[in-house]
Amino acid sequence: GLNLKGFQKQYFSFEEKLKDKTNVEVIKNFAFEIAKGCFENVSSIEQSEYSLSASFAVNFLMDIEPRLSNDIGKTDILQLEILSDDYGKSGDVRDVLAIRLLQKWEIGVSAKNNHHAVKHSRLSANIDFGEKWLGVKTSKEYFDTVTPIFNNLEKIRKESGAKKKWSKLGDYHSTIYVPILKAFIKELKNLYKKDSTKVASNLVAYLVGNKDFYKVIKGKNCVEIHAYNINGTLNLPFKEILPKYKTPKVPLPTEIVDIDLKTDSETTAIVTMNNDWTLSFRIHNASSRVESSLKFDINLLKSPKKLFKNTLNISHD
Repeated sequence: GLNLKGFQKQYFSFEEKLKDKTNVEVIKNFAFEIAKGCFENVSSIEQSEYSLSASFAVNFLMDIEPRLSNDIGKTDILQLEILSDDYGKSGDVRDVLAIRLLQKWEIGVSAKNNHHAVKHSRLSANIDFGEKWLGVKTSKEYFDTVTPIFNNLEKIRKESGAKKKWSKLGDYHSTIYVPILKAFIKELKNLYKKDSTKVASNLVAYLVGNKDFYKVIKGKNCVEIHAYNINGTLNLPFKEILPKYKTPKVPLPTEIVDIDLKTDSETTAIVTMNNDWTLSFRIHNASSRVESSLKFDINLLKSPKKLFKNTLNISHD
């Protein structure tokens, strides 16, 4: 889920470091209040750890994003905003935005504790994953296969007063997970045949993030920064001030090379694409109680060599 503490801290770190250099306005929306509350509930040791890694991350971002600290003039205000989870539903994975309306410029940061995890997406009888993720409608055959399975789960849920546990369903992997995952694989192949380039590129854009962003990952004594510069909006110069490092534009896939079950697994599909993208989709239940939807745990197994990555080692002195 959302790493509230991490991005909350980055948010304040942005404000602290930039307020002497430019006019900063913090947008105090609902997401801001939630994050603030979360951060205040953390132990002071943890708070200072997050503060330190956020401070390193923000310093580095200021080096590669000259527009953070440089304005055209007094009216060129840098707005900082925390996005609510709703944006994620449309493929926007950013947690914090830095915006300059006057320069028609914005960058986003996604703060995570895990490297490889991308979006968690659901499948159910009424989710058209083709339309939602890829912009291509899912076929009737797919729904004809999965709907009875999901409806049966809904029936079990209702009849047990929402109390029945998955563990009581016997071999639910082979009766529920496998047929749904196989239907998903088959449908993804069909959709790919219909509109190859669109499906390949939209799959990554939706799951990895369709708006450019920096992924900031807090590790033990280090912080990693990855630049998902897919549309080329990151790393721009400000007038003659150039970024200190280049974060190249990252190409989306245009082809799916293979969609298949992972070796020795019945619950994970691997989607291999060109331009060095590989995703894994592990199907699982979100709750211990039976419900009429399943979740994908989706991981990025391989990403393009052009994807800029940098590790900042944090010294505590």
